Amino acid sequence: QEQLVESGGGLVQTGGSLRLDCAASGRTASSYAMGWFRQGPGKEREFVATSRWSGANTYVAEYAEVVKGRFTISRGDTKNTVYLQMNSLKPEDTAVYYCAADSRGWGPPYLSGYNYWGQGTQVTVSS
Repeated sequence: QEQLVESGGGLVQTGGSLRLDCAASGRTASSYAMGWFRQGPGKEREFVATSRWSGANTYVAEYAEVVKGRFTISRGDTKNTVYLQMNSLKPEDTAVYYCAADSRGWGPPYLSGYNYWGQGTQVTVSS
């Protein structure tokens, strides 16, 4: 059973930066896709970014349009960690951010494509 633990959330002003970390315990393989979703106040959980294994120790990233150019997803050296660097933050980025893993390696941009989830970390962007 995989366990995902997020960290790095907090309060930041508009235009600021934060980095979220997610560490997977268990048997997370380098071929797992790992991604980030978020759920803002009164909103449904939505896709933010994903990192898919593409072979030869490389990964391909995909982003939601609303974060493209501001957020960067990356994998750690051990491949069972994933980071989300968030720059130029806006108040509308305020949400609980969840880490997710897809053991099939597909990492699609929707919730049902992931079979492991973290508990979430709060990010609040003040105006």
